[in-house]
Amino acid sequence: MEQNSFIDAAVERIDARTVRICWEAAGNTTVHIYRGLTPGDIDRKMPVAVSDQGCVEISGLDQGTRHYFELSANGDRMLVAERRIRLDGAVNFRDLGGYRTEDGRRVRWGQVFRADGLSRLSDDDHLLLGRIGIRRVFDFRTAGEIEEAPDRLPADGSLAYVHLPVIHGRFDFVEAVRRLKMGDTSWLTPDFMVNGYINNIESFSGSWGEVIRHLIETEAEPLVFHCTGGKDRTGTCAALILLALGIPEETVIDDHQLSNIYIAELLPALNKMMSGYGIDPQKLFPYLTAPRDCIVTLLDYIREKYGSAAGYLTRRTPLTAEGLERMRDRLLI
Repeated sequence: MEQNSFIDAAVERIDARTVRICWEAAGNTTVHIYRGLTPGDIDRKMPVAVSDQGCVEISGLDQGTRHYFELSANGDRMLVAERRIRLDGAVNFRDLGGYRTEDGRRVRWGQVFRADGLSRLSDDDHLLLGRIGIRRVFDFRTAGEIEEAPDRLPADGSLAYVHLPVIHGRFDFVEAVRRLKMGDTSWLTPDFMVNGYINNIESFSGSWGEVIRHLIETEAEPLVFHCTGGKDRTGTCAALILLALGIPEETVIDDHQLSNIYIAELLPALNKMMSGYGIDPQKLFPYLTAPRDCIVTLLDYIREKYGSAAGYLTRRTPLTAEGLERMRDRLLI
C-alpha cells in the first residue's frame, strides 16, 4: 500500500523491556500502533498505543522475542522494527529492513540480516533466531578464522550453513592477530583498509553473487551473512544488496557506519588486549572499526568502474538484470 501518511519511522531501544517508536507523518496525524511477532502476523485487534505526538514508548516487552510494529493512520500502514537484534553472543547482528529506495519503496523487514561472528551464540540466541525465522547462514570468514572460532549454530540442523571464504586484504584476521602479537604493525599502512574493500569487489564477486542468487531464487527464507567483525566483508555484501535494491548511497553509508555504534562496547577490551601486546591501540583503530572513507571509496569505485552495483553484478557474476528485478519484487514493498 502506498504510504502517504508516513514519511519515516524508527524504533529505538530504551532498556531491556522498553522501546521508543518515533515517526514523521504528514500533518497532525493520530497514529494507532499494533504489534506482532512476525511481519506477517500483526495483531490488529487492539493497538498497543495511540498517539498524535510523533513518539511513544512501549514497555513490558519480552527480552527474548523479536517485535514488529505497524503504524496505522488514515488507512495507510507502515511496518517498523528495531534494527539491531540483541543477542548474548553477537553485538553487530541487524536487519536490513525498512530502508527506503529512490522510488519510495522499502526493504521488507525480517528477510535479510547481517552480523559479526556467531561463535558465541547462546541457547537463548538460538531460540530467538528460530523465532525470527532465519534458515540460512553465509559465512565469509576464512578456514583459519573458522578453525579458531567456529559458528555455534543450533544442533538440530535448522540453519543451513554455507561457507564463502573472503580474505579482506593480504591475509585473514587470524594472521593479522598473529602478526600483531609479534609486534609487526608494518602492514597497517593508511591504505590497507581501503585496498581491502577494493579487493573484496575485484576478487570475490562469486561470494556476493551467491548470496544474492539465493535472495533471487528462494522465497520466504530469511538469511544472515557474516564475517568476524560484521563490518568490512559483511559491509561489502550489504552495500551491494542495498544498492541493487535501489537504496541511496547516503543510506548505504549510514548503514555501514552503524557498525561503529554497535561494536563500540567491544573496543575497551580489545584496546586493553592490544596494549598488553605492546601495541598502541590508536594504530589499530581503523582495523577494528568501520572507517567511513572505506565505504565511500568503495561506492565511488563501483560507480566509476561499473556504473552501478547492478552493473557490477551483471558483469562479474552470473546474475542477470531480470534476476535482480525479481529480487526487488520479492524484497521491496
